[in-house]
Amino acid sequence: MTRKPRTSTPMPIPSLAKVFDALSDESRLAIVQLLLDGELRTAGQIAESVSLPASTCSYHLSKLLNAGITVCRVEGTHRFPVLRRAELDDHFPGLLDLIRQGALVRA
Repeated sequence: MTRKPRTSTPMPIPSLAKVFDALSDESRLAIVQLLLDGELRTAGQIAESVSLPASTCSYHLSKLLNAGITVCRVEGTHRFPVLRRAELDDHFPGLLDLIRQGALVRA
């Protein structure tokens, strides 16, 4: 019997100020840019992709989860951070496009 993937209960979408606070860190922006492609990755794979130590990446993933930007999808023993794309697009139209284009990265 195949188990259906579960997703953590998402936090309510926070205010724009809280979203920007969570995205004010370049490492978190890099993680969100990576997650924009929709591919499922473990925290370890994300850490490797954005060149962060695993513990530092876990800290940033926790910040994104607690800010309501991501949810955790569970498949068996694997956990995958996933962007709340639809909710973010509904509440903050264009935000993910700006992140995709790198517009929020410091010059």
